[in-house]
Amino acid sequence: MTGHADIIAPFGLLLDVDGPIASPETRTIVHASIVEDLLTLAHAGIPVAFVTGRSDAFMREQVVSRLLEHGMREDVALFGVFEKGGAWAPITAAGLGEVQVDPTVALPDAARTEVESIARERFADAMFVDEGKRVMVSLEQRVDVSSEVYREAQEEFEDAAFAALAARGLGVRHRDRVSPDADGAVPFRIDPTIISTDIESVRLDKDHGARRVIDWFAARGTTAPRWYSVGDSRSDYLMADHVHAIGLEAVHVDVRPADGVLERPYPIDVRGELVHDHAGADFLSERVAALE
Repeated sequence: MTGHADIIAPFGLLLDVDGPIASPETRTIVHASIVEDLLTLAHAGIPVAFVTGRSDAFMREQVVSRLLEHGMREDVALFGVFEKGGAWAPITAAGLGEVQVDPTVALPDAARTEVESIARERFADAMFVDEGKRVMVSLEQRVDVSSEVYREAQEEFEDAAFAALAARGLGVRHRDRVSPDADGAVPFRIDPTIISTDIESVRLDKDHGARRVIDWFAARGTTAPRWYSVGDSRSDYLMADHVHAIGLEAVHVDVRPADGVLERPYPIDVRGELVHDHAGADFLSERVAALE
């Protein structure tokens, strides 16, 4: 960490967006209490950060705008890490701040153009290209398409994308398949989720984002002995893994435990029968109550 810590908050938050904050069905924040509770926590001095695979454009439109509508104070700042660490920016009462990008993890332009063309030309009836991504390629399920139809198209797209990238000699991994580049390296992966497929650098992941968050707050004088990470994918556990690895207290809130709760040396919190943003809303309400 860097900087001198002037404020020690009781805890900090590392929040995935799709699932615990935004509904995976509508891709929007459905629960007004989520926005209100996020602001209550931030205004109370809690370091609040979003660590997401989403683009900064999505965050600006779907999350930051809601925070501003609900009266975010000028004396606080939240932090956003986008594209799993490929881009980041502060969030203030003026909106999303200047977005910084790590160009060293970007998919090459020619490869990006080819896989996006495959999606547009062959799978547009089931998915669309996220135009806001800066370093990765993301194809997302159309909201008017069923999960069953999407999953079939998703598998076909991923097969086609893997073949195209392997033919370019890019060095790519998809599930159990690996096609190294000329140097034997595999710098990129095809990473599916329940509503999207990301083609990204292997250097990007949620632990990378968590490290950037904690360092950013520490450089501004705020630390916390305990960090709660919240997510709906197994990769979201990496946020808590990083917190634990640097000697802080980690608690992970799994809002989609049906995929399998991972064994970890820190507590795993599930919200009973609540899942996704219902579980996220319940957790944030509990954190607000704990301030009293």
